[in-house]
Amino acid sequence: MKITLQEATESDTVAIHEIQLAAFAPLLEKYRDYGTSPATETLEKTVSRIKNPNSHYYMILADEELAGAIHIVRKETNGSLWISPVFIGTAHQGKGIAQTAMLMAEERFADDKVWELSTLAEEKGNCHLYEKLGYQRTGKEQKINERATLVYYKKELN
Repeated sequence: MKITLQEATESDTVAIHEIQLAAFAPLLEKYRDYGTSPATETLEKTVSRIKNPNSHYYMILADEELAGAIHIVRKETNGSLWISPVFIGTAHQGKGIAQTAMLMAEERFADDKVWELSTLAEEKGNCHLYEKLGYQRTGKEQKINERATLVYYKKELN
């Protein structure tokens, strides 16, 4: 399977947003994190990410089919990037696409040495993926509700 990253444009907004909502819907149902879940974000939020001059929003293509997306934001700290969100549509999950896309993103931003993100502590598969990619927990946690806690990760490249 050929994985590619393609810069998203405003014309891609609806397709990206639909996959995002579907990808995060099971987690929203499970954790009921209505204030923080990407499954509750508006179409306008996706547009604002695409238009943000301090970020890059890529469609993740699997064999030229839209499989998901990754949003990379340049933080105020020079050489530091924040990933949020990264997601793969339900039809493409479990195939290593997110891992490949994240490694490709690191290659695109080879001059940037610090990568950060957060995920739900309860989602062991996500935690395993990030740890396999070299991310380490920072120790920072944020309790969302009685069901869910965000944990923060950081990866420093040489």
